[in-house]
Amino acid sequence: MTITILNAIIAVVGGVAGAVVLFWILNKITELLPTKPQEFIKPYVFILPAFAALAFYLVYPFFQTVVNSFANRDTTAWVGFANYASLLTSPGFRQTLVNTLLWIIIVPAFAIVFGLIIATLADRLRPTGEKISKTIIFLPLAISAVGSWAIWQLIYRAQPATQNQTGLLNAIWVGLGGDPVPWMQTSDFKLNSFLLMVILIWTQAGFAMVLLSAAIKGVPTDTLEAARIDGAGEGKIFFRIVIPQIRATIITVFITVLIGVLKTFDIVYVATNGGFGTNIIALNFYQELYNSRNAGTAAAIVVMLMIVIVPFLLYQIKQFRAEEASR
Repeated sequence: MTITILNAIIAVVGGVAGAVVLFWILNKITELLPTKPQEFIKPYVFILPAFAALAFYLVYPFFQTVVNSFANRDTTAWVGFANYASLLTSPGFRQTLVNTLLWIIIVPAFAIVFGLIIATLADRLRPTGEKISKTIIFLPLAISAVGSWAIWQLIYRAQPATQNQTGLLNAIWVGLGGDPVPWMQTSDFKLNSFLLMVILIWTQAGFAMVLLSAAIKGVPTDTLEAARIDGAGEGKIFFRIVIPQIRATIITVFITVLIGVLKTFDIVYVATNGGFGTNIIALNFYQELYNSRNAGTAAAIVVMLMIVIVPFLLYQIKQFRAEEASR
């Protein structure tokens, strides 16, 4: 434990010190140049390390992954589109795509709905109550996915009928006269997948609440007062005045949560390992790469995931630019 902490301290101090020394050297080199070339070159010199890191850690792996997606399981021979054809004709992978689609639709939508409800209600509290309530709602976002499952396992746990139910959900269900239900193994109507989605919604609602609350506070009070004077009810004011004015923030939150959903892996991994019909695309990639040792198919899964994510990223960039232009 002591060695681990010492290694962490050395890594942090060494990394910061290395960055300081690097930029100091770059600054000294640029200062040797005449004034005009120095003013032109210095900004590019300072962003060069960041671009180099991006190229090394993102751009190169991206192209290498695309290349590997057309290769066999150990990337020693070309197989063309065989990996993609195998995936898209596999019933298991099609089920994974359906599950992922459900996650994409349900989690961001409910995170925004709960975020809006909490933000609206919390804003009506006194300052102290608002701060405390928002802090409590935001706390789950700071918990790791594995920690979140450890908490929700206390709710979903199932014991044999002859034992006392330690899981809250089964305790209530048995108390109402039902038999214990193994919730994570119940794939009827994809119930287990929906229960896993609840965990991610629980963690993301706080994130949505913070951004949406700031957007709601930014709505001009003049328009709200004018609507009240005209006799509009609070519900009509919320849906016809507040929501349209925070539309850009809602879209941003939706896309941000959606991208997080597409990368979700750990909740499903620790809960069911993709079993009982709960598999999703990010976990499927892990299984192909590390369990099946099939690098070609794993790369094809990543490429398809990137194809899905890129349009949302481009749309989000477009929204940011439009929002900046309107200011």
